Formats: sequence, structure tokens, C-alpha cells
Amino acid sequence: MAEADADLCALIAAHFGDHAPQAPLGVAVSGGSDSLALLYLMVEWGGAPLRCVTVDHRLRPEASAEARVVALHSAALDIAHDTLIWRGWDGQGNLAATARRARYDLMADWAEQHGLAGIVLGHTADDVAETLLMRLARRAGVDGLAAMQARRAHGASVLHRPLLAARREDLRRFLTARGIDWAEDPSNDDLRYRRTRARRALAALAPLGINAAALADVAGHLSEARATLGHYAAIEAARIVRLDQGDLTMEAAELSALRPDIARRIIAAGIAWMAGGPPRGPDLTRLMAALAGGRGGTLAGCRITAKAGRVRLAREWGAVRGVTADIGAIWDRRWRMMGPNLPGTHVAALGPEGRALCPDWRASGLPAHSIDASPALWHGQELIAAPLAGEPAGYAADPCQDLRDLNAGLLSH
Repeated sequence: MAEADADLCALIAAHFGDHAPQAPLGVAVSGGSDSLALLYLMVEWGGAPLRCVTVDHRLRPEASAEARVVALHSAALDIAHDTLIWRGWDGQGNLAATARRARYDLMADWAEQHGLAGIVLGHTADDVAETLLMRLARRAGVDGLAAMQARRAHGASVLHRPLLAARREDLRRFLTARGIDWAEDPSNDDLRYRRTRARRALAALAPLGINAAALADVAGHLSEARATLGHYAAIEAARIVRLDQGDLTMEAAELSALRPDIARRIIAAGIAWMAGGPPRGPDLTRLMAALAGGRGGTLAGCRITAKAGRVRLAREWGAVRGVTADIGAIWDRRWRMMGPNLPGTHVAALGPEGRALCPDWRASGLPAHSIDASPALWHGQELIAAPLAGEPAGYAADPCQDLRDLNAGLLSH
């Protein structure tokens, strides 16, 4: 094995360390050079059983043929392969971002169905550098400019990126030495795409010493800064944030006394803890300005208020009004209704009309909008139980996460 190839294999081994997962790992392969090289490197590493997946977004006519080629590579390696189809593009919004979210969601569901320990992705130092340039254009801060995380949770799965220190040219040499061809995405030469323009810009900056390796190092330094800020934000969150029957509260004076970036991180983590995803940067900036002025707002499915010297983060009723679950199942990521499983019943938000049926709801100490977004048990249009609104009727609403989850989000961001 050539020294460069040994270095690539060493990156895989170093990422997983001495404790390879017992369950199989999924490998995401599009057919391009980076992901195809990843598949063969994972086989050479041999530290876990593998299953391969390709996502066909049905956005390019070549994609189906590329998926079939990946299936042939997988079969030759004696690895099971699945192609996942996405038909969700409605022509609205940012295509690249929407397709990326859909791809990760599809793969996370696939991994859970097959009992996989995680999904391995082929992102490289070139991807890190290109992403940094694109986010510079959007005036991103530390978090946006920091390198991709080598591992992070996505739903119930873990995404692994063991090749973040590898260069694309080295992966292509690895494939060429083995006589392995890869697919070239024509969008890589299409200047309508920001990533293509970023690659061209990177080539133009090379004479200044600003190359993929240098920018990847910068992104790595920013990752360290991000982790440090997350560490101190977690310390402050543990000091000032309180859990109040599913809401997060903090004294406005304590929040405003923090450094602005620390306060911002705590609010962003609280919204992600409650709604399942982080808010958009510009929207969060507007919310922080409103809080500084003693006002609140709604953001990412949450309602944030600043009243009587206290900031409260609550779920927004409009974001959960159509969410349902069975008794005993998790509802809205945060609650599990426990009690007798009566036929024909379901868990849904209480809502204003349900609150009107609960004369003692004020005894909870929660504001009306928090009660409206709380879990209740319904039989059709008949309210059976609303534990947080003073109508338990033999049922309990058990929280599925606590402040440890909030702090974990700050530390892993």
C-alpha cells in the first residue's frame, strides 16, 4: 500500500479509534470520487460490517444510472446497497439546502430501519474550504465558518465524517491506482451554483497561499473557538436557565448581563431543544434585538416572551396544532402521555378551545399560550385529559428531555 493510501486508511482508523461499532455502519455513496473512495477505504479498514446507500433526488437524468453503478460496486464488494428516492422538490425555496435536509432525513430513517450504528459521509478538506468561502459571502459568524463536525447526531443516527483532513486529489489518486472510475456531476462546472464558484475562487486564491488545506486549518481553528464558546454557554445556561413544565425560563437581567454571543447561544439552543432545530441566523439576530428592548417574538415554532423581568421560551401552539401521537408514544419530541389506552383516543395540543374546558388551568402558573401548546388526550372532538391544565383524569404528561439535553446541545453544537 502506498504511503498516501496508508494515510487515508489511517484517517478512517483514527476517527473510529479502538472501539469500532458492533452494529453495521451505513456508507453514503453518490458515485462521485470522494464517496466512492470512502466506500473502498471503509472496506480496507474492515472495522465494521457495512451497508451502502445512494440517494437519488430525481433532479438529474444521470442520477439513476449513477445509483446503479454504485450498486454494482457494492455487489462486487459483497455489500448490501439501497437506493432512496426523493420526490419532494416543489420548486420553492433553496433547492440545495432543501435537498440536503431531505437527503439526511432519508438516510437517518434508512439507518434506523436497518439497525445501523451510524452513517459515514465522504466530506473532505476541499468541502470544508469551499463551505467556508460560501459562508464568508453570507457574513457568517464563528459557527457558520467553523469546520464541519467529524461526528454529529441527526435524528436517531450519527453522521461520521472521517475524511475531513483528506484532499480530493488524494482520493482520486487512490481510485485511479485501482482502476476505479467515478461519476462527474455536471453541476461541478455550472457557475450558477455557489459551490462551483467557490471552487473557482479557491483556485484563483492559490497563488496567495490561500488553498484548501489552509482554509481547512482556519475552519478547524474556528471549530475550537466554537467549542470553547459552547463550553462557557453551557456553564451559564446551567446557572440561569430553569425548566417550568416544559417551558424554559431565565431572569432577563441575568440574560442581559451575559456577553452577547453567550446569550445568543443559550437562546438558540433553547429554541433547538424545544422545536428540534436551530433558528436561522438573521431571524435570531432580530429576536435578540427584541429581547434587548424588553420585547419578545415568535421564531422556529417557539414563542419567546419578556414579561415581569423574566424571559420565557415556550412552544408555539400554531406549530403543534396538527401534531398527533398515540398514548404512550412521544408527542412533539418533548412529551409522552401516560395512562389508560382508550380506543379511538389520540394525543394532540390542547389549544384555546380545549383550555376553555379547563377552569383550573391558571393554577399551573403557566401563561395561556404555554397551556395551549401542552399535550392533551382527545377522543375525536371530546377532551379526555389535559394534565398540565389541571385536568389529569388519571393521565400524566411525562417530559422526554430535561436541562441536561439543553446543555448537551450547547456542548455539541
